[in-house]
Amino acid sequence: MMNLSKFLTVFLIGALFLTSCSDDDDDPNPANDPEVITTMTVTLINPTDANNVVTLNFLDPDGDIGSTSPTSNVEGELRTNTTYNGSIVLLNTTENPVERVNEEIEGEADEHQFFYLTSDLGITTAYTDQECDYNEEPCEGTNARPVGITFTLTTTDATGTGDLRVLLLHELDKDAEGVAGGNDTNAGGEADIDWTFENIVVQ
Repeated sequence: MMNLSKFLTVFLIGALFLTSCSDDDDDPNPANDPEVITTMTVTLINPTDANNVVTLNFLDPDGDIGSTSPTSNVEGELRTNTTYNGSIVLLNTTENPVERVNEEIEGEADEHQFFYLTSDLGITTAYTDQECDYNEEPCEGTNARPVGITFTLTTTDATGTGDLRVLLLHELDKDAEGVAGGNDTNAGGEADIDWTFENIVVQ
């Protein structure tokens, strides 16, 4: 009887352990880690002049998990009183093949939003996409909220140099005040990338 009792005790403990592990594996809400981003390219195209293209390049070869410092540069110059069509591409080059992070953002459009922030030279930006552009649901209600993979950037008659901060937030409150208009103040969430491109020329 003593051996049988010990056997049953061990059996029950083992069963409870396996059940606990199984429950952990079936967690319907696993932690959602930030995206790994090593390359960001923002392209601004003048729709009235195909030769007037401005490219903002960001490079962080090992992502935010490594020791290599990120770098950036700006190619081209903006013109005054012009509205540019903007787009952004994010890559993770630590993967083989290279991962296009845009695809994950599009697949989770309700959890992501870009912000293009500047107070220099009167420059303004506006969203040109919505969550519904990346799914098959109607463009109404919350599905009409912006994502920011595409946008416009408009200059004034002011010349000089300015900065543009590009911020991608994950698991933010997209319904908070000002967020749909591109203000991140009340957005919350976590930053997948936050970088300021400096000395962008407007002439």
